[in-house]
Formats: sequence, structure tokens, C-alpha cells
Amino acid sequence: MYTFFKILSSAAIIGIVTEVARRFPTYGGIIAALPLVSILSIIWLTVQSEPSEHIQRFTVGVIVGLPATMCMLFVIYMAMKSSMHIVLAIGLGVLSWAVFLSIQKAIAGVFHISM
Repeated sequence: MYTFFKILSSAAIIGIVTEVARRFPTYGGIIAALPLVSILSIIWLTVQSEPSEHIQRFTVGVIVGLPATMCMLFVIYMAMKSSMHIVLAIGLGVLSWAVFLSIQKAIAGVFHISM
């Protein structure tokens, strides 16, 4: 039952955000930048009685992923600004995300920081 409700509520949020973005692109982007997925995930983990330590590790994972996500979005923006096709722009963005995350993980390893 939780799974169905999670899917339904998540789909509704995505639908609402894309409708706002169609009418008001800047506001849609601001709303999309809200950590809705992270907040929903924390709520669902709490409802499913996950231990606090597990939720804290999840939150750290979100923080670790933020720089790579910002890099991805910047690459997509620049690619689209250069009139690149959306599929190629997203592909380059995802590739940049993976490369950035790998570099970030390698740097963390040099300094003995666990990720």
C-alpha cells in the first residue's frame, strides 16, 4: 500500500511542477530545485520506521551528490543554450554528473574521507 501511495504522490508532484514550468519556466525551475524528492524520501523512510542513523546516512548521500548534480544541470543548460538537441544535452549532462562524482570520490579517497 505504501508503494502505491508513494508512486501516486510522487507522480502528482512531478505533474504539478511540470505544469507550473510550462506556464512559468523560472518558477517551475525554482520549484523543481526544491529538495522535494529528498524530503519525500525522508518522510517515507520515517513512516517505514527506518532508524535515524539510516536517514542521516541518506541525507549525507544527498549532500555528497549535490555538487555533481549542479555540474550536470550547468552542462545541460550550456548545451541547450548552444542549440544542442535535448537528448544529447541530457546525455552530456548525465556523463558530466558521472565524471564529476567519480572525481569527487577519488579526491575523497586521497583525503581518506568515506563517501
